[in-house]
Amino acid sequence: MAIQKVREALSNVLFGQEGVVDTLLAAAASGGHVLLEGLPGLGKTLLARGFAAASGLSYRRIQFTPDLLPADVTGTEVWRDGRFEFRPGPLFAQVVLADEINRATPKTQSALLEAMEEGAVTAYGVRHELPRPFLVLATQNPIELEGTYPLPEAQVDRFMAKIEIVAPKRAVWMRILSEVPQIPEAVARPEDFLELRRRADAVRVASTGMEAVVNMAQLASEEPRLRFGISPRGAKAWLALARGFAVLAGRAHVEWDDLRAAARPALVHRLFLTEEARFEGASEARVLEDLLAKALPK
Repeated sequence: MAIQKVREALSNVLFGQEGVVDTLLAAAASGGHVLLEGLPGLGKTLLARGFAAASGLSYRRIQFTPDLLPADVTGTEVWRDGRFEFRPGPLFAQVVLADEINRATPKTQSALLEAMEEGAVTAYGVRHELPRPFLVLATQNPIELEGTYPLPEAQVDRFMAKIEIVAPKRAVWMRILSEVPQIPEAVARPEDFLELRRRADAVRVASTGMEAVVNMAQLASEEPRLRFGISPRGAKAWLALARGFAVLAGRAHVEWDDLRAAARPALVHRLFLTEEARFEGASEARVLEDLLAKALPK
């Protein structure tokens, strides 16, 4: 399988982060966008470059800054040969790295909404289709707040998965210090990811799995520590990511382990605590664990 070759290639790019790599590939197989969150220097940008290179997908990086304008992302019209001609922006690539996305203003952040939802850009009243497959990988620093603009809830909800990259384990440090990660050669083609998407869409989910997702949504809507529950888009993202994990494991059906593996990356960024819960020391991750314990079988 092409996805297994990409997986092996990325293991030599981001050392000791197999769970991060698997979640990224599961989201890519399901056609979802990914928010990479972690401290500087943990390899977020390196992972994005390595994924695009190994997958054989076109790649563009956009450095988000406060002075970045929407047209700098989507593209603009220029006067040429007596008429206006649309010049595509860096968004017209198969893998787009939105680096430090929360440093741009909400107006510029919103330029991604249509692209992430519909795979197209409307500029000057004309709709332009984006390449297929199309995947946005966005990065943000979880602790640096000065000069940043928190992502609106509508923007965060467009990401199928939020991957939290943490410092590597002690056993991996020697490899990090002694080896230089190499950007891999292409081991897959764009067509392989389109086929993966078709396979993921065909993965079966048993009625018991569907009921568990419904139970989770119901429990979240009734949870007093949350401002509101899980949206239908969030529930669908959870199922889609679980299907991606099943494809990664070579299965044609979703198992409970797939739902468990997909739950945190698909749902934690969609949970919003009440002020009272935050004051009492609650966290989104803890609330999610409590809900999963009730919704999924032991």
